[in-house]
Amino acid sequence: MKQLAAVLAIVLAMTALAIPSQAQGADQTKEITVANTYLLMPINNKGKRNQRISLLVDGKEVRFVTAALAAKKEDVNWWAFFNISAYKGKKLTINISGITAETLAMVTQSDNVPGEDKWGTEPNRPQFHFSQKVGWNNDPNGMVYYKGEWHLYFQHNPVALPWGNMTWGHATSKDLVSWKQHPNVLHHRRNKAGRNDAMFSGGAAVDWKNVGGWKTGDNDVIIATWTSTGRGECIAYSNDKGYTFTEYEGNPVIKHSGRDPKPLWYAYGEKDKPLDDVAKKLGGHWVIALYDQKGGKNIGFYTSTDLKKWTEQSHLMGYYECAEVFTLPVDGDKKKLRWVVLAADAQYAVGDFDGKTFTPEHKGKHRLHHGNFYASQLFSDAPDGRRIQVGWTRGLGMGASPFNQTFGFPIELSMRTTKDGVRVFGEPVKEIEKIHGKACKAADKPLTPDKPVAMKTSGALFDIRATFEFGEAKTVGIEVDGKKAATFDVAGKKINGMPVKPVDGKVSIQILIDRPMIEVFANKGEQIKTSGFKNDLNIESVKAFCEGGDAKLVSMEVYQLNAKWDN
Repeated sequence: MKQLAAVLAIVLAMTALAIPSQAQGADQTKEITVANTYLLMPINNKGKRNQRISLLVDGKEVRFVTAALAAKKEDVNWWAFFNISAYKGKKLTINISGITAETLAMVTQSDNVPGEDKWGTEPNRPQFHFSQKVGWNNDPNGMVYYKGEWHLYFQHNPVALPWGNMTWGHATSKDLVSWKQHPNVLHHRRNKAGRNDAMFSGGAAVDWKNVGGWKTGDNDVIIATWTSTGRGECIAYSNDKGYTFTEYEGNPVIKHSGRDPKPLWYAYGEKDKPLDDVAKKLGGHWVIALYDQKGGKNIGFYTSTDLKKWTEQSHLMGYYECAEVFTLPVDGDKKKLRWVVLAADAQYAVGDFDGKTFTPEHKGKHRLHHGNFYASQLFSDAPDGRRIQVGWTRGLGMGASPFNQTFGFPIELSMRTTKDGVRVFGEPVKEIEKIHGKACKAADKPLTPDKPVAMKTSGALFDIRATFEFGEAKTVGIEVDGKKAATFDVAGKKINGMPVKPVDGKVSIQILIDRPMIEVFANKGEQIKTSGFKNDLNIESVKAFCEGGDAKLVSMEVYQLNAKWDN
């Protein structure tokens, strides 16, 4: 009996340990009738992100994420939110694992987010670069232009500062400078087996010919393609100008070992052979370029005439993640178009594409971007054939703010003939001039090592442009508040480590400075570098300097930028 009693005691003790108390946290559930815009979540940055949050409407799970929720009010670092306005008047069931009753009480609905009055005022919040209100971002996704709006979708973790819970965030701009964030469009979920189904990167485009047959109103259909980690490559469509999407019920449309599908419409020229009679009638076909691992890292090309059935056509070896394929006119001549293939690491090749196979015209790859720049994408369907690129500024952490990571300023790409052949160049979009404020200018000024050309400034945001004749100098460059922001090494022919070839003894430099970051454009966009920048928010001087010999400042323009993050 003593042995039985001892065993029972051990069993009871183990049972007690297995049942979490309210203090330790337990699975909690509550129901609300949706009456407000947001469901608030109290986030603790130091907690373990293992609490499962499930939202159900009419018995169907509409959100599923894992997060670290604060156990008590004083532990809240910031508030995450789900926009639940689409469910107003309906019953919302909230299931959360491993939390206290006090935490559950803080999960409530509201028309405002605590702390939103401080968004934009953070010292490390970019002001003329888009950043999400809260949470994490990485790759830009589904970038498309339609009816006067630039749509930027992006990889978003809405409930934590680190990567995870991949969701498609959404923002729009009318001028590529000021952005407005909207409710997320593709949500992290669980599949039927209960496994995480994240919404990884992809693209978007306008289906002008209604090839998919999904058009229901006056607006043209915008299609979005993405990698569902639980299924494969998927497609969705929007009839409301890109603000909400409906999944194609036949998803996935492609299954393979890879990700990041980017769609493009390939229009036939006189020499093209149509895929079939349907393609001939349409005058072209759809292409998806994606990252594939078949036989090694490569870009795979698939074709379709209905956006639902896709045929594997070819593979371009040696490329990794976030494939992009597009044309550029050589030296602005639209009759001389060349194809470019680009991957996440910003290395590219120039060549020919026949709608099925890309053929590079040179060995190896070229590079445009350096530094904290990754996984860029171009806007589809941009007006006047513009090629506008936005990249993720990977690694530029934002400290203790309620958001983490940001994006580069939109860049307009061009193709120019150089002594080494045609190359892709990139410069800030012309729209930046809309926020040009107070200007300081100088021209035809001699430079000596002991006499820089200095300008008094104030503020934290700048567009700085300068051209130098380097003469006998060993270096020329721009100094910002005593820090060398851009330096041209004459002997090494490099600006901030980027290879640059002077033109007629001259080099040009353009610098964009936002609160946490700096972008340097060398020789009118021949090379670009994105980096972090220690900004005290009151830059008092900008200087053009030289070292090791005399030089000449041909011109310098310093514009203070009138920009404010206002989402």
